[in-house]
Amino acid sequence: MKIVCDANMPLVSEAFATLGEVVALDGRQIGPGHLRDADILITRSTTRVNETLLGARRLRFYGSGVIGTDHIDIPFLERAGIPWCAAPGCNAVSVSQYIVSALVRFARRDGLRLDTLTLGVVGVGHVGRQVAARARALGMRVVACDPPRRRDPADAEAQAFIPLDDLLREADIVTLHVPLTRTGPDATMRLLDATRLAGMRPGARLINAARGPVIDSDAWLALQARGRLGGTVLDTWDPEPAYRRDVHARVDWGTPHIAGHSYEGKVNGTLQVYRAACRVLGVAPAFTPHLPSPPVPEIEVDARSMSREALLERLVLPIYDLLSDDARLRPTALIEDDTQRGQAFDRLRRDYPMRREFSATRVVLQNATPEQARMVRELGFTVK
Repeated sequence: MKIVCDANMPLVSEAFATLGEVVALDGRQIGPGHLRDADILITRSTTRVNETLLGARRLRFYGSGVIGTDHIDIPFLERAGIPWCAAPGCNAVSVSQYIVSALVRFARRDGLRLDTLTLGVVGVGHVGRQVAARARALGMRVVACDPPRRRDPADAEAQAFIPLDDLLREADIVTLHVPLTRTGPDATMRLLDATRLAGMRPGARLINAARGPVIDSDAWLALQARGRLGGTVLDTWDPEPAYRRDVHARVDWGTPHIAGHSYEGKVNGTLQVYRAACRVLGVAPAFTPHLPSPPVPEIEVDARSMSREALLERLVLPIYDLLSDDARLRPTALIEDDTQRGQAFDRLRRDYPMRREFSATRVVLQNATPEQARMVRELGFTVK
């Protein structure tokens, strides 16, 4: 059995070698010629999986090791009778910890107390739930919007959700976690258009770790020119990988679509599609991952008299500081040629350094109040 995989997925060769011959390739370079005699295809979001790629060949299985599906022609796969899966929730914790890092950075730069702020979470699926939980651990008030969930009378949590326009008026910080959909009553393409962006409260901050086209970039630039926003963090861009230099020039911090790139998040994606492939093939999984030691195995901190924000800086930023990814991306904005800039963006994703989640780090917490200890645990750290 021949299995074509995206080489950028950690442990993908080791896992799928238990099922057959693995050919690992750059995901953006996978083409029809690589799939002539393939039985299984495993990718991330950089590969467009559609009839152009697959033609008339009928794979035994296709798996996508990310949560989004806008790179997949699902109707084509279903017409062709090709079993498939994505990896919903695989990197939800990773994205939520990226948001925590952004919140800590805003607090440090602007002198904010997070427990006095309202966070607006747009899209409350796997990722949005994790983001909301961590924001509450920080003492923030959370307001949420998710129209499909709100319409379900059996979804008790969603009955407290509010309309998007209300959320934009109330939130001090807005964070986006919606899929990219282009049609239908809940289409998210240009969800934040000129009207909605203008409806944000003056000085509000904006974070997008969903999909770039969810924001109307031209309208956002116009708002920036008027000084209406208090800050913007972009992890996703329109387009990708050859992102717009004029947009990058106006963001506070920009990163190369890596919010979900914790090592655990990527390994979770590999494992989800591997186990799904095993189910389709009718075989028992025969691979168990062994994660390497984290770069920061332990942090010892005396929390006596520390403010919430000071304690967060001491714990969060050594594990993940989005400024490091911002610094990696900035030199690529000097590249004028779109193709070369896109290639540099892809290299940053491909060669991404190991980033572990908070749970991999032990925290020796001394002289902490019960509230401080609760916050650290609810953020996901292992507390001793």
